[in-house]
Amino acid sequence: MTFNKCIFLPFKYDLRMEYKQKIRYIALCVLLLIIWSTQLIPAMGKVYAHDIYPVIAYCLSSFSRLIPFAIGDLFIALSIASVLLYPAYARCFQKKKWKHILLNDVEYLLWIYVWFYLAWGLNYSQPNFYQRTSIPYTAYTPDNFQEFVDDYIEKLNASYVDVTSINKDLIRRETVRGYNQISDTLGVHRPFHKSPRAKTMLFTPLISMVGVTGSMGPFFCEFTLNGDLLPSQYPATYAHELAHLLGISSEAEANFYAYQVCTRSQARGIRFCGYFSVLGHVLVNARRLTNEEQYKELFNKIRPEIIELSQKNHKYWMEKYSPLIGDIQDCIYDLYLKGNKIQSGRKNYSEVVGLLISYETWKKLIIKN
Repeated sequence: MTFNKCIFLPFKYDLRMEYKQKIRYIALCVLLLIIWSTQLIPAMGKVYAHDIYPVIAYCLSSFSRLIPFAIGDLFIALSIASVLLYPAYARCFQKKKWKHILLNDVEYLLWIYVWFYLAWGLNYSQPNFYQRTSIPYTAYTPDNFQEFVDDYIEKLNASYVDVTSINKDLIRRETVRGYNQISDTLGVHRPFHKSPRAKTMLFTPLISMVGVTGSMGPFFCEFTLNGDLLPSQYPATYAHELAHLLGISSEAEANFYAYQVCTRSQARGIRFCGYFSVLGHVLVNARRLTNEEQYKELFNKIRPEIIELSQKNHKYWMEKYSPLIGDIQDCIYDLYLKGNKIQSGRKNYSEVVGLLISYETWKKLIIKN
């Protein structure tokens, strides 16, 4: 007895496709379970950040550093385009049902979600700065805040130098040296490569419209800097984004590490940029914690050249800023941070002052003892 084998080919093909789909769904469910378990169980978050992430970051960054442009930016842009355009293509040309189209889109987004958290996002579940370093939290008081501000302004004024150019090689070397110096005591990984590569954002004009100066590309563990960055902003922004690459998810902590790295630099220009990087955050906190007279007195202590530089920088970025697009981005990023255990949202950036006060208080206690 003989059969025409061609009759069974579509049936076998459908079975293979169905089997592959089941395997894919099972793998997706397992990975989602791992992610959600890690987010809920502190010990798993600690293991991921301390032991697993460095391996993932080294492998992904070793690949992405070979590519001269920001591959993560391109990936995100293509993903957004695919999710938006795929339904029309699948419906018009492939004649798929809407149910299957939506399921495919949802599955793709879930794989993106899994990739984001396994590649970097689970760093949001690691112990915070105080837990990693055993440095006790110091609450704000009028006295300790005033003491910190007086000391900060004195160092800021003394470090001032006119920064007119960007020496990328010097900044890279000094930043790597700084992170290697503070790694053991301040709870941050050492750089995974001797020469971390910062890439320029692919869509710099658009990014400047929302006021973003740098970003961490989690999918390929690369960090990017805005091509419009000013010389006085470049060193601290480089150090801030490198902190994210090293697994630091909190914006306040990334600001703290950038400050520590830059202010310890042997290059005077980089030191000044480190102090200058938190000036806005110090003033925001001073406005909230002091009365009008105290604030004016504090403000008047800052060198006129530094105030002028800050105003010039602000004007420079406001000329590129789009209020509508900027507000949308601010809202989305605020929700993103709050959805990843950063309860203060975008206000987290200015919480660097609390970290600095706690660190300075702890350092004084160590010296006394």
